[in-house]
Amino acid sequence: MIKKSKIAIVAMFAAMLMFGCKKENTDTAQSDSLTDSEVKMIKAAGFDPEGAYKLEGKFLVEGDILLSSDELREISTNTDPGINVANDEHYRTTNLVTALPRTIKVRYTGGYSSISTALTNAIARYNAKNLRVKFLRVTTGQHINITTVSNVSYIASAGFPSGGNPYNSVKFNTAYTGWNANTLTTVIAHELGHCIGFRHTDYAHREYSCGGSHVSEGAGSIGAVFIPGTPNLNTKDAGSWMNACISNGVNRPFCGHDMIALDYVY
Repeated sequence: MIKKSKIAIVAMFAAMLMFGCKKENTDTAQSDSLTDSEVKMIKAAGFDPEGAYKLEGKFLVEGDILLSSDELREISTNTDPGINVANDEHYRTTNLVTALPRTIKVRYTGGYSSISTALTNAIARYNAKNLRVKFLRVTTGQHINITTVSNVSYIASAGFPSGGNPYNSVKFNTAYTGWNANTLTTVIAHELGHCIGFRHTDYAHREYSCGGSHVSEGAGSIGAVFIPGTPNLNTKDAGSWMNACISNGVNRPFCGHDMIALDYVY
């Protein structure tokens, strides 16, 4: 996710545009308050309800992840022996893409050349790593559809796998189509990362990519599975493609620990 901080142009992939944790009221759904049961449901799935809100019949959490009530419950009831309280870096969800090796087909239906190029480059980044998951750009028959949206408070949004399949949608805010080409590639690669099951690298200590005070996306252990071989919090991966925040002009190709995570999972 990308977030504009109070200091400069840092932006959360799908969160609050101008005043830290405040949300723009550009979408009526954003003004909806969460009920106590909804807050408990979000917490049970291992997410921080702070800043979460209803959007298109789902819940936007962590700034750029759209999850339905059923998906949150599925995550909260999934038991995985690798589940770990958030003390380290690099996390995946309890749900992953299965039936490997597998080619995931991605389609872009918008008209912005900058996003089209970013998608092509993001796919190339993944496919160069010889993973068991590969991406293929298509014009029909897609598994993931990338579209553009306007008048929303997030930069880009996605979700997590379900039923062994990748999340089927990435939405990109047209307000950010003019960003640096490498940054846009990183954003698309980040959202595709969510689609295949990766959570934020700085899940437990978002301040080291976003700045400001310590913020944990959730103290719970459900839904955040530590990936063995990645470093502890004393070795901060400022260059990870799955860090929560980024600024325009920053490029994050896969770093060494990213490759450990990708190789371990896929």
